[in-house]
Amino acid sequence: MIRRLSFLATGVALGAFAMVSISQMTSFTSSATAAGSDTYRQLDIFGDIFERVRSQYVTEPKDDALIKSAINGMLQSLDPHSSYLDPKESDAMRTQTKGEFGGLGIEVTMENELVKVITPIDDTPAAKAGVLAGDLVSQIDGENIRGLSLQQAVEKMRGLVNTSIELTIIRKGADKPIKIKIVRATIVVKSVKFRVEGDDIGYLDVNSFTEQTYEGLETAIKKIRAEVPDDKLKGYVLDLRLNPGGLLFQAVSVSDAFLERGEIVSTRGRDKNDVERKSATPGDLTKGKPVVILVNGGSASASEIVAGALQDHRRATVIGSRSFGKGSVQTIIPLGSNGALRLTTALYYTPSGCSIQGKGIDPDIQVNQPLPAELQGRVEARGESSLRNSISGESQDDSGSGSIAYVPPDPKDDVQLKFAMDLIRGVKKDDAFPPNVDAVKGASANCKRV
Repeated sequence: MIRRLSFLATGVALGAFAMVSISQMTSFTSSATAAGSDTYRQLDIFGDIFERVRSQYVTEPKDDALIKSAINGMLQSLDPHSSYLDPKESDAMRTQTKGEFGGLGIEVTMENELVKVITPIDDTPAAKAGVLAGDLVSQIDGENIRGLSLQQAVEKMRGLVNTSIELTIIRKGADKPIKIKIVRATIVVKSVKFRVEGDDIGYLDVNSFTEQTYEGLETAIKKIRAEVPDDKLKGYVLDLRLNPGGLLFQAVSVSDAFLERGEIVSTRGRDKNDVERKSATPGDLTKGKPVVILVNGGSASASEIVAGALQDHRRATVIGSRSFGKGSVQTIIPLGSNGALRLTTALYYTPSGCSIQGKGIDPDIQVNQPLPAELQGRVEARGESSLRNSISGESQDDSGSGSIAYVPPDPKDDVQLKFAMDLIRGVKKDDAFPPNVDAVKGASANCKRV
């Protein structure tokens, strides 16, 4: 439970993004109106204020901190997802989207000012060294962890491949702290996890869209098909709950894995004539097996691209609760040694021409996941529409976007997953499953064509 909620919070803090990048500095000679004299006069005002703050403020401020705050103030006044990334943050972003790093191989959270191991990842240095789920890390290389944030502790544990680190572990049942020496290795983050439910359903949990995602999905489907004979495999559950997004091209590839043809997504920038369309290519990895997609308020951006594409093409039935509603694309613009600019440059649209910005993907079948007693009143529904300075979507209305984002840690308590499997097995019946492939594809009543 802690892990799933912590993961969601991290995703929202990072902006829940669909992202593209440009590999080099771009010379901008756009159609934007050149800055006039009044603009430069206002920049002079900024320079004057900057000098007065740095010379007269009650305590001496740091110049770089002032400038970074000023830049981010400008960007954050545009929307919640545009920001300046200093060199350290830019490196962290690249690590996140690449899906691999030099580290130990543990999933962690913070508990009572100590780092708690949720689980060691199989076949990684931490697992081989004997780190166990539930272990509390109290020291890293002899330095106490208390007072550090989770991110600061994680940064200390990551490092160059083949370098060593010593963790001091507090373990339940042990009479004294345990010191474990670990040599860092390349850790590949599994953005796709899978299993066979019963002996007839393939379960695919896509938790983010990194450079590794499509490859992970392809491997998962191959292994499921190898384990379950084709005549016994009834279908797949594609779980996109608590998936905050990631790389746009990976969302396109994952959608393409289930489609034979047709548009997947279009992006439209400041110039309305600047429209880019991404389409599917022949080859359905699941060979046409039924697909049910799970979404909730933690399904954002790139995950909404996948859900929207498969829903519009009647390739999958979407169940759960309304998604986060982030329909904007951020471009990462390198600034050399000064980091990078993450700037919202386009909105994306589903194949039927719908913008889900501030609206979200509405499931074909609404199935709400009950909250346990200890979380009731503590977890609120949040979505893009509730974020400060969010871009107003063309289909946005007073109902807003998003819903409760909670997935129980034990699949036995997972009402949405059970409903999906009952649909595939025929235990439950609904007009939305299987989807009517002969229905006319078009914008729903909740969507405006543009």
